[in-house]
Amino acid sequence: MEEFIGYGLAILVGISLGLIGSGGSILTVPILVYVMGVAPVNATAYSLFIVGTTALVGGLKNAMEKNVDFKTVAVFGIPSIVAVYITRAYLVPIIPNPVFEVGYFVVTKDIFLMMIFAVVMVLASYSMIKPQKKQEESQGDIKYNLPMIFLEGTVVGVLTGLVGAGGGFLIIPALVLLARIPMKLAVGTSLFIIAAKSLIGFVGDLKSNADLDFQLMGFFTIASVIGMFLGIYLAKKVDGSKLKTGFGWFVLIMGIYIIVKELFLK
Repeated sequence: MEEFIGYGLAILVGISLGLIGSGGSILTVPILVYVMGVAPVNATAYSLFIVGTTALVGGLKNAMEKNVDFKTVAVFGIPSIVAVYITRAYLVPIIPNPVFEVGYFVVTKDIFLMMIFAVVMVLASYSMIKPQKKQEESQGDIKYNLPMIFLEGTVVGVLTGLVGAGGGFLIIPALVLLARIPMKLAVGTSLFIIAAKSLIGFVGDLKSNADLDFQLMGFFTIASVIGMFLGIYLAKKVDGSKLKTGFGWFVLIMGIYIIVKELFLK
């Protein structure tokens, strides 16, 4: 029963990516852990594949509509891809279990990863809830702040590797502010970046983690892709900014819930 509920909720993952270009992994990991009973380390791996594949489908559709800048994908994506692969293949496997102990208080590897994920959720919710200043459409050639793009790409890659979060809530503002590209183009470009680094990060998991349920990943991904098309359709019918704000509050509540559950209800 839990699996069917989980697959139903997977549609929300795709809707989120289709509507606002981010938030997919923010939902994926909690659904896998708390609804489908997947261990957090495996859940972050599954999230990379699920969100990466769903984002790729959305990215291809945006590319057909000429809403993807592939030069930006390369400039931002390369440091991010390298960082996520190294994190999944080499850093995550060496995190000790337990991470540390203070008297009777024990922080296991699973709790540690979920706490990092919860912090990422809270930060993501802030970026979604706060009022967005209207961005002027860029004119002429895209201009890159290369050092900042490299740094942000690396940070997003490490976060993606640790908690399986695609990082769209960080990528889209970075593309608008650091590369000065229009919001609509930033969303489509972000999906390709998310797809590339998430799927390559998952390859890092294949190197270090053989205990993966490919059937679960496959069904969850199919449901998520269906949601992606629903999200793209809904984006033409509803006010995306209002949905983004509402989703931000939901993410904030979920992040706080994870912190309370992992620290006090274990």
